[in-house]
Amino acid sequence: MEPNKETITSAVVGCLRNIYDPEIPVNIYDLGLIYKIDVDDDLNVHILMTMTAPDCPEAEFMFNEVREMVSYITGVRSVDVELTFDPPWDFNNLTDEVKVELGLL
Repeated sequence: MEPNKETITSAVVGCLRNIYDPEIPVNIYDLGLIYKIDVDDDLNVHILMTMTAPDCPEAEFMFNEVREMVSYITGVRSVDVELTFDPPWDFNNLTDEVKVELGLL
């Protein structure tokens, strides 16, 4: 099957669900650190993400891991990862499943 925007987006989500925050034992997608995933017609990927805190000591490592891991997806031409703190991350970003797992619901 030839890669397209939908299959690439799905693969990116799967990839991000395999990258874990080193301080909270939850993957960065379900943790709510990924604000946006855009795949253009040429299969270039743009990811808008945040960190749990602006002074996160693992920020550079996680940022680079996202870029590297997504670049391995078959069909992806380029990966651009943008970091933002607007809006700032908070526990409301967690999926309901993670909230239950962490005892927050």
